[in-house]
Amino acid sequence: MSLINTQIKPFKATAYHNGKFIDVSDESLKGKWSVVVFYPADFTFVCPTELEDLADHYAEFQKLGVEIYGVSTDTHFAHKAWHDTSEAIKKVQYPLIGDPTTVLSRNFEVLIEEEGLALRGTFVINPEGQIKVLEVHDNGIGRDASELLRKVKAAQYVASHPGEVCPAKWTEGAATLTPSLDLVGKI
Repeated sequence: MSLINTQIKPFKATAYHNGKFIDVSDESLKGKWSVVVFYPADFTFVCPTELEDLADHYAEFQKLGVEIYGVSTDTHFAHKAWHDTSEAIKKVQYPLIGDPTTVLSRNFEVLIEEEGLALRGTFVINPEGQIKVLEVHDNGIGRDASELLRKVKAAQYVASHPGEVCPAKWTEGAATLTPSLDLVGKI
């Protein structure tokens, strides 16, 4: 069963955000577009490159009304220590959620049980708390924030233009499609 179009499950967690520890819950993700990015662990190799890439694009996500949440099974204390020691992670201005109980990783079905780590899962969640985009990578494969930004824009476009869909490689301002009997076999 896919998580697409399902409601996010309840959770409560602590995040490191802009020099403070804050509470985050499923309710924190509602009322705006959210991106939840799971990664295996702090103090690793591919993870800081991804989180830095997101940090470099964070202002663009914010302009779209999107909040980003990074999540690993580390504690919020580890997130702070990583922030204090890594030049890449110092750029991060979005919340880094600690998931040492693995509740979030289980809820989003990205937990590697035998390792206690999360896969590289990316979830775009609409303001109603429904998962609209889901992508899970093997932990050796890094993600691209600009491609995620394109997907967020497409999800927002489709949500605000009922009956229209975004074709492959769609970018903001490009033509969309309106599925109908007249289009069958003509694309």
